[in-house]
Amino acid sequence: MLVVALSFTLAACATNQPRDPTNVCSVFKEKRGWHKAAVNAEKKWGTSMHIPLAFMYQESAFRAKAKPPRRKLLGFIPWRRTSSAYGYAQVIDGTWRQYIRATGDYWRVRHDFADATDFIHWYVGEAARRNGISKSDVFSLYLNYHEGPAGFARKSHTRKPWLIKVATGVQTRSQTYHAQYEQCRQSLKPGFFGRLMGW
Repeated sequence: MLVVALSFTLAACATNQPRDPTNVCSVFKEKRGWHKAAVNAEKKWGTSMHIPLAFMYQESAFRAKAKPPRRKLLGFIPWRRTSSAYGYAQVIDGTWRQYIRATGDYWRVRHDFADATDFIHWYVGEAARRNGISKSDVFSLYLNYHEGPAGFARKSHTRKPWLIKVATGVQTRSQTYHAQYEQCRQSLKPGFFGRLMGW
């Protein structure tokens, strides 16, 4: 019984939203596994870890099972959701299937932080390749993320002033996370026991 109770406790902790999602040092100190996942994905894809983090803050505020709001039937009856977006990165079903087919990583799920991080890195790389964007241009990359590479190419975002404002905020958030991380990255390195355990 104790093992079962402990398993449920650990599972709950793994999906809880960070206490202070505005501070990446606080996030990583609270969730060491997230830091390891972010570092590994950065090494794998060659894109700054702060981009997926800023995207996730905007999309879900780091809530593992976030979903869009439901429409209201007759103005008050809960109805279908506005899209199939789900998880940390708010990925719709079709785009997630594209990612799974492209990577062959069929075990990945949208409500896992490491998997959501890997997905955003993949998507950023695809968008940068298709539209000739620098992988450090957070503003343009977020517009691609929201509108899709084809929508960005059609400049659909130019008709959405509110989206330009949001993309600017995501860019600022990424810069803030980067500056914060530089202040704490040394303290996040695992000690001897952590390295022994593969943290």
